[in-house]
Amino acid sequence: MAERRLSVTVPDERWLGLWPAGGEPVDVALWDLSTPLPEPAGRGPELVVLPYMGGTAGYERLAGTPSLRVVQTLTAGYENVLPFVPDGVRLCTAAGVHDASTAELAVGLAIAALRGFADFARAASTGSWLPGPRRSLADRQVLLIGAGGVGGAIARRLAGFEVGLTRVGTRARDDDAGHVHGVDELSTLLPRHDVVILAVPLTPATNGLVDKDFLAAMPDGALLVNVARGPVVRTDDLLAELTAGRLQAALDVTDPEPLPADHPLWRAPNVLISPHVGGNTTAFEPRARALLRDQLARFAEGRPLRNEVART
Repeated sequence: MAERRLSVTVPDERWLGLWPAGGEPVDVALWDLSTPLPEPAGRGPELVVLPYMGGTAGYERLAGTPSLRVVQTLTAGYENVLPFVPDGVRLCTAAGVHDASTAELAVGLAIAALRGFADFARAASTGSWLPGPRRSLADRQVLLIGAGGVGGAIARRLAGFEVGLTRVGTRARDDDAGHVHGVDELSTLLPRHDVVILAVPLTPATNGLVDKDFLAAMPDGALLVNVARGPVVRTDDLLAELTAGRLQAALDVTDPEPLPADHPLWRAPNVLISPHVGGNTTAFEPRARALLRDQLARFAEGRPLRNEVART
């Protein structure tokens, strides 16, 4: 009798056809968690790939899947997923998949804010010519907070922009790219930098990292770029600095999110907001497919999985 193959679900058709027909090492079915899981012959999935976007609707159904052994996200962040993953079930992320796209946006937001792209777009709607000097990214002192995959990708892209770059991680250390300062050094580093880029995961240690004291330590006219998670920044504290006209911000993520239409952050001066699109580009799908192809093969063969979250 042939051994039963492992069962996997993916949220939509994009993630089918990872192998030529007949070459799949696992049985793959569609399930986006929006409806109860169909279980032909009483069979449930051992690995579930979560939908990429759309919040956590339906995630409570994971607890009703007794065959479940692994949950795979299509995002690098997992803080919103963790409460729904049953005890004893492994959680794996898509770390690395979004590095290129998010790094590209971080640099783009910095340039757009410094060079006044939002002002030009508003002026174009009225046919107004808006000349005048703007700040360049070149010659800016950039403080990059986050030395992981996204941070590394940002640093590599900044290398061609003639900036002075200082990197910050959870602790001071040296790596192949040079020195990484510890987060405990921020109070002395912040006053010396014109641009601060946030590329950290949301953890208890980073939640509210950018508060009143952090912002007060930034020099007048400095730019804050957030491609991390909204709650890394205390919104009210940032809003106070923006309203006073002392700082600039370019935000791909906000708290709350989505940002309500009547939120004062929309109307604050010196802020550029994009709707959490850092990783959602044409670069996402081929990288995600490559990850899933490798991950499902590892799962079928009993090899160690990639990007497994250490759960204590």
